[in-house]
Amino acid sequence: MNKINLIINIVLLVAVGALFIIVFTGKKPSAVSDATAETVTAKAGDIVYIDLDSLVAQYDMYNDLRTELQGKLSAVENDLNKKGRALENDIKSFQEKMNKGLLTRSQAETMGNELAAREQELRVLTQQKQYEMQEEEAVMVNRVMDAINTYVDAYQIEMGYSMVLTTSITTNTVLAADQGLNITYAVVEGLNAEYVKNRNRK
Repeated sequence: MNKINLIINIVLLVAVGALFIIVFTGKKPSAVSDATAETVTAKAGDIVYIDLDSLVAQYDMYNDLRTELQGKLSAVENDLNKKGRALENDIKSFQEKMNKGLLTRSQAETMGNELAAREQELRVLTQQKQYEMQEEEAVMVNRVMDAINTYVDAYQIEMGYSMVLTTSITTNTVLAADQGLNITYAVVEGLNAEYVKNRNRK
């Protein structure tokens, strides 16, 4: 039974840790400075760029969806921890009864099998919840990126820019550029205005 107890603790630590990694890790994107809004000099025909990290960090849709996902993740973590503690307590109780000789061999075998089955169910549930959270995170990212792409496509046509590039910490497409070509602030403002308008319609 000590093996079961050890397995449970390892499974819970790894699984819950993995769940939190899904939502709570990653370098926090930098903020767009106020100066960006004042120094934009891009005009029709220019190639402009967006700091994707800054844009996402200030995009209300992303922040709302992220908060919602974090709430779900916390609920999942609490539920798994509760089930894990209950199982651990039952294992301790079983071991105490065994040590005191309060169980027959048949009873001990039955209880041991039941505890092992519960441990397996908890492992499966943990993996399932981890998959569900990963899936929800992927959907969240897709929703945010779809909204950004749709808006930027229309914005590029409206402003007459030749091309809109993106740069970020992980994919530094723009190595050097005039800050006047950084349209992040304007796009953030437009995206948030559109998001608020659409959110209020619901």
